[in-house]
Amino acid sequence: MRVLGFGLTDVGKKRGHNEDSFLVEPELGLYMVCDGMGGHAGGEVASAAACQVVRRHIEENRKAIDGWDESAPARDALIRLVDTAIQSACHEIFGQSQADQKRAGMGTTLTMMLVVKNVAVMGHVGDTRLYMRRSGKLHQLSEDHTYVNEMSRRGMGTIEELSRGPYANVITRAVGIQPNVHVDTLLFDLLGGDTFLLCSDGLSKHTEGSQELSQMMDNDHLESLPKQLIDVANSRGGSDNITALILRAEVEDGEDANNRNRTTEVTLKLDTLKQIALFSHLDMGELCKILNVVRATDYATGEVILREGEHGECLYAILDGSFAVTRGGKPIAALGAGAHFGEMALFNNRLRSATVTAREPSQVLVMERERFNELVRKEPQLGVKVLWAVAQVLSLRLDETSVQLYGPVTDTALSAPFQT
Repeated sequence: MRVLGFGLTDVGKKRGHNEDSFLVEPELGLYMVCDGMGGHAGGEVASAAACQVVRRHIEENRKAIDGWDESAPARDALIRLVDTAIQSACHEIFGQSQADQKRAGMGTTLTMMLVVKNVAVMGHVGDTRLYMRRSGKLHQLSEDHTYVNEMSRRGMGTIEELSRGPYANVITRAVGIQPNVHVDTLLFDLLGGDTFLLCSDGLSKHTEGSQELSQMMDNDHLESLPKQLIDVANSRGGSDNITALILRAEVEDGEDANNRNRTTEVTLKLDTLKQIALFSHLDMGELCKILNVVRATDYATGEVILREGEHGECLYAILDGSFAVTRGGKPIAALGAGAHFGEMALFNNRLRSATVTAREPSQVLVMERERFNELVRKEPQLGVKVLWAVAQVLSLRLDETSVQLYGPVTDTALSAPFQT
């Protein structure tokens, strides 16, 4: 996979100097946008330092890149590399601000992509953004670390209402304000034709409509696209510095068949996850996080995937093939592609109530309880969403059980007084 990258930055119409910085390093597979804060004496320094330190850290720790083999440990190593690179930048910028009173309080937002063969890792802090356009749809993979977004998530108002308030420009996370920072990381597959936009909020605040951005990114003239995006922001006021970095993943000669197979495989995994009630409401970024903690496993005809009466700790989702479900040796169901089972094993250690056996060569996504719990600890917001979905699933099952035991609830039953 080859990634083409083009970037441009502009001071905008209102500012006297540019505190944005960006980095395009194809040889390292490193692409980054930073938006500094702290005035002329600090913002420019912080954003430039972040680019320099992250680049140096990646270069000095290439072991995780060179050792990439698609295994779970290799995935974890890449994510740690991105996290520690940004932590190094945070520590460096904080140290500079402490050593020079003129730069006290300086910091920067940061959004980066590290591309390694057929995958990429996002590192993100602040309100710079990463968008991905795939198969005609635009997905925002980063989440804004702002007061407005945080309050909106807590139900304190809509984005539109909060954006008119006195704290509309407050950022809740930045690199360099403290010696350490919580970094959002995301590892995801690259597919041929994927187009990415890394940008500062000087662009995103003027192009909020996803449909408009998606249409603009559907452009074969990548080299001119950053300027077109900047021109749009300037035509709408240019209230801040504007930086746009556009990337596109292209299939190299001889890789067409392999890319088609990968596209089919990745799409199938994502579609299968979305069919599972626990994950059906998640966005693209969240689904990619789920994919990072599952593994695809093949089963031969007649192979038992789980056995009645044994303890289990995995959720299974069928990608291809079919399985027979039996209880006490008697058939009770047949499951095909897209079906899932065993989800409650993620939350307890109950004995399996049935035996599931492959009826033909089949492939299954497997999520282990330990990996799931680790994800929930690292991503509490994602954990809350999944647990809420679990509550809904259990509520529906309780309703179904009640109907089976007592029959459907009628209006008369609802209005009748409670009797003991």
